[in-house]
Amino acid sequence: MTPSSRKNPSEIANKAKRQEVFHRQKSEKGREKLARRLKQKKLEKDNPELKEERLAKNQPKTLETLREFDETVVGEDEEVFADEETDEFAQYFSGQTPKILVTTSKRPSANVYEFAEEFVSIFPDAQFVKRGSQFDVKKIVELAIKRDYTDLIIVNEDRKTPNALTHIHLPSGPTAHYKLSSIRLNKEIRGHGRVGPQKPELILNNFNTRLGHTVGRMFAALFPHVPEFQGRQVATFHNQRDFIFFRRHRYIFRDGERCDLQELGPRFTLKLRSLQKGTFDTKYGEYEWVHKPELETSRRKFFL
Repeated sequence: MTPSSRKNPSEIANKAKRQEVFHRQKSEKGREKLARRLKQKKLEKDNPELKEERLAKNQPKTLETLREFDETVVGEDEEVFADEETDEFAQYFSGQTPKILVTTSKRPSANVYEFAEEFVSIFPDAQFVKRGSQFDVKKIVELAIKRDYTDLIIVNEDRKTPNALTHIHLPSGPTAHYKLSSIRLNKEIRGHGRVGPQKPELILNNFNTRLGHTVGRMFAALFPHVPEFQGRQVATFHNQRDFIFFRRHRYIFRDGERCDLQELGPRFTLKLRSLQKGTFDTKYGEYEWVHKPELETSRRKFFL
């Protein structure tokens, strides 16, 4: 290494020379890093215990891993398991088929209709019905219960953009309200696949607290518990830092080891704003949880 290449590039006045030294130093660091990795790989091949030790130490420090302790985190809790046997969703985990009604806010824009059409395709037993201007939410809830719907989902909008979802579990609640963002429709996803009629598998990730457990069961109750594995479709709700990311894929195994994924869409992100006991009631409703800015006392505090 020449004296000029060891010099701090920021101390070199000539721009061309400064860039030359910077790129040379970057290349040399890359070669040294590769050499270290190859040496480490060779050592670990001869001694597998070294690899286990390295992986045990190399735990990434993220907001998730450093999250504040939450006493409501669900573990092997017998009380939680007992509540599950009698809660509002118990019958759906015993084989009852969900029946979902999807509608919109009053006088929706074309963008909302477009999103709702793809949103309905996520759930095998969902039906989209246009909302008349004379129907308020409570009236829609009454009609949905009479027609044996198990869930009502309303797509709301702001300035002709879908921005919220209201999910009402029928006939007796609870009601969840989510902020909706980062929407990508099928046509906006490069290389997306064609959606089939099969019932998908469901993956729920990282719903760890009592509140998150309830939200996760609400999502699970939207899907029949008889997935058709031959269709190889999977729907994923992944919670990270209280943002719920939805993705839908088709998978295929190759050579018995590798698994290839093709995204089907749509994709979107949800953030819980409130969870209300019972069905929708903004005036007299009792809330289990409501998002408030004062609750966010730390970047490492999460609720789901």
